Amino acid sequence: MTTPKPTGPPDGGWGWVVAAAGFAVNGLSYGVLRSLGLAFPDFAEYFDRNAQETAWVSALALAVQQAASPVGSALSTRWGARPVVMVGGILTSLGFVFSAFAHSLLHLYLGLGVLAGSGWALVFAPALGTVSRYFSRRRVLAVGLALTGNGASSLLLAPALQLLLDNFGWRGSLLLLGAVTLHLTPCGALLRPLALPGDPLALPRSPLAALGLGLFRHRAFLVLTLGTALVGVGYFIPYVHLAPHALDRGLGGYGAVLVVAAAAVGDIGARLLCGWLADQGWVPLPRLLTVFGALTGLGLLAVGLVPVVGNEDSWGGPLLAAAGVYGLSAGSYAPLIFCVLPELVGIGNVVQATGLVMMLLSLGGLLGPPLSGFLRDETGDFTASFLTCGSFVLSGSFVYLGLPKALPSCRPASRPGTPPPEMGELLPVPQIALLSPGDPHSTLDTTC
Repeated sequence: MTTPKPTGPPDGGWGWVVAAAGFAVNGLSYGVLRSLGLAFPDFAEYFDRNAQETAWVSALALAVQQAASPVGSALSTRWGARPVVMVGGILTSLGFVFSAFAHSLLHLYLGLGVLAGSGWALVFAPALGTVSRYFSRRRVLAVGLALTGNGASSLLLAPALQLLLDNFGWRGSLLLLGAVTLHLTPCGALLRPLALPGDPLALPRSPLAALGLGLFRHRAFLVLTLGTALVGVGYFIPYVHLAPHALDRGLGGYGAVLVVAAAAVGDIGARLLCGWLADQGWVPLPRLLTVFGALTGLGLLAVGLVPVVGNEDSWGGPLLAAAGVYGLSAGSYAPLIFCVLPELVGIGNVVQATGLVMMLLSLGGLLGPPLSGFLRDETGDFTASFLTCGSFVLSGSFVYLGLPKALPSCRPASRPGTPPPEMGELLPVPQIALLSPGDPHSTLDTTC
C-alpha cells in the first residue's frame, strides 16, 4: 500500500482547530506579557527599585523568548511542533510559580525572564508556523485570527490582573498566572503534524542547518529581518509601559486598564480585517507591511504626545483615542510580518524563518523597555520613551521598502507564470494584467 502524496495546505478543516490553538498560544504568551506591566509598580515598591530596573523583567522575557525562538523552531523541525509546545507550556508555568516566591528582583529576572521566557520560546514560533502550513489562500486571515489572541487576552487579563493585584497582591497573582499559562500544554496537543510538497526530503544534518541560518543568504529575507529588528526596539514598549504611561498622565488604576483595553480592541479588529484584506490579493503583502508599519510608528508618536488629564476620575479621552489608533495599526502589522515569510522563503522553511525573525526581534525587545524606563527616570514621564520607540518603528518601516513588491512597479508586464507562495518568492514578481469582468480589454498595472 502506497503512502498518499501531500497535495498542499488544506485551507480549512483541522486547520481552524490549529488556528484556535494558535489563538490561545498567542494570548497566553504576548497577551500575558502585555498585561504584566500592571504589576510593575508593585514590583518597584516592594523591592525598592526604579522603573528602569523593573522593566528588565519583561525585557529579559521578551529577549529570551525571541532569541531562543530558533531553538524552538529547530526542535520543532526535528521532533514536531506538538511535543515542543507542550514542554514549553510546562516551563512557562514553572517560571510564574517560581517568581511568586521571589525575594529579590533577581529572582524575577530568573523566573519570569529566563524560565518563562524559555517556555514561550518553545511555543510561539512552532505554533504560528504550523498555522501558516495549514493555509494558503486564507493564510493571512488564519494567522490574523491566531494573533488576535494577543489583544483578546489583554482585553480580558488586564482588568482581571488588576483585580487580582488588588485582592491577592503580586505573589498570589503570579501564582494564579502560573496555573493559567499551563493551558499552553493542551494547546500544543492540538497541533497535528502535516506533510506538504515543499517540505525538505531529509532532516537537517547539523544544528546550524536546523536553525535555518542559511536563509540569511537571501537578500529579501535579510532586508526583512533588518527592518524587523528596528521595529522591535519600539514595538514592544507599549506592552510594558502603556499602562504606566496612562498612570503618569493622571489616570487611575482602572483608567489605565481602559487604555490598555482600547489598544486591545483596536488590535483584535485590525488583525481580522487586515487578514481579510490581505487575502484578497489587491495589494502585495510587502507593500501592506511597509504601510502598516509606518502607521504603527505614527500611532506611537501620537500616544507619546497626549497631554496630561485633569484628575484620576477622568476617562482620558485623547489617550484612549491614541491608544485605539495604535492598536489598529499595530494589529494590522502583526499578521503581515509572519505571512510574508512563505512568499520569501517557501512553506518548507516557514517555521525556521519564523524563529529567526523572532530572534531578530529579541534585539529590539532587549533594548526597548530598559531604554524606555531610563528615559522615564531621566525626564519624569514616558513622552520621550514613546517618541523614541515611534521613531524606531518608522525607521524599520523605511527599510521594508527594499523588499520585493514593496514599491509599485513602473514597468508594464504580461501575465507570467508565477511560482506559488509555497515554493517561495525571493525575487520580485512582475505585475500581471488586470481583467475587468465583462470587459475584453485588460489594463496593465503600471502605477508608480
